[in-house]
Amino acid sequence: MATPPFAWRKLGRIFAPAGEHPWMRHFAQVPTPLLLPDRIRIFFTTRPDPEPDGSFVSVTTFLDVARDDPTRILRLHDRPVLGPGAVGAFDQFGAMPCSLRRVGDELWLYYVGWARARGVPWHSAVGLAVSHDDGLSFERRHRGPILTRTPDEPFVHGSPCVLDNASGDGRGLHLWYLSGTAWVESDVDGRVESIYRLMHARSTDGVHWQRDGREIVPPRSADECQARPAVLWHAGTAHLWFSWRHGVDFRNPQRGYGIGYAHSSDLQHWQRDDALAGLGRSVTGWDSEMVSYPSLLQLPAARGSGQQLLMFYCGNQMGRDGFGVAEVDLP
Repeated sequence: MATPPFAWRKLGRIFAPAGEHPWMRHFAQVPTPLLLPDRIRIFFTTRPDPEPDGSFVSVTTFLDVARDDPTRILRLHDRPVLGPGAVGAFDQFGAMPCSLRRVGDELWLYYVGWARARGVPWHSAVGLAVSHDDGLSFERRHRGPILTRTPDEPFVHGSPCVLDNASGDGRGLHLWYLSGTAWVESDVDGRVESIYRLMHARSTDGVHWQRDGREIVPPRSADECQARPAVLWHAGTAHLWFSWRHGVDFRNPQRGYGIGYAHSSDLQHWQRDDALAGLGRSVTGWDSEMVSYPSLLQLPAARGSGQQLLMFYCGNQMGRDGFGVAEVDLP
């Protein structure tokens, strides 16, 4: 199987919050791009100040950048487009954007909803929201999640990546997502942490999903966590970038997030080779401690023929220092 090297060129940081709004005080996480005729719209999640007990909520908003220079901000939206859900709902304490798809004149946003829990710090599930104005506003399509606990997957769910007809085989929609496999207590700081791995499912309507029920990427260690898959089908091969880290004591450069890589010819069986990921930490600066939460956008090359592939990703401390972008040319 051909696995061309992806030598990403880092273009720089795009955005980190600087107190622009009370609800946008900390973090810019999980950049999720939408290609528009005259710009790129990037949805992301951000947070207000934490509550007295240290807990927080999260909201989704966006900024627009130039197509010919995705580090140049054209507009920073002045309000959330998707906030916390109803009392008692799976997303009562936050909504994190992850994957977009066009369905007729609608824009569907697959997002992670956050809830608080006892015994463990949090619970997450996948929801669906719909926009009729290119993301200026969203409405929840359902009151509950479309992907959540089952008898075989009893813990957290998140990081949806949805692709239509990914391999051109006409076999419908593919979903890659994280599923929790266990909660463990750290022997370093006593925190209870979630362990999760990447899974795959299929659908014909984008709402109801048939799960494969197995991990798709071999872990590097027993406590490895895998998140935010980003999939590209190119030249007969599926390319998968994803975040990975250790399960406990990970809030540091030594054990924190990096970006891994795997490839497949059938979207089912994946060979991991992180050396081909092509994007690591910088020596200094906003992404010198961690790189994480990749997402992809393919568009016509600004110069010459071919395609330009952009990767948007988070930097240190899972987006505390904001997000940026890298590029590579595709033949």
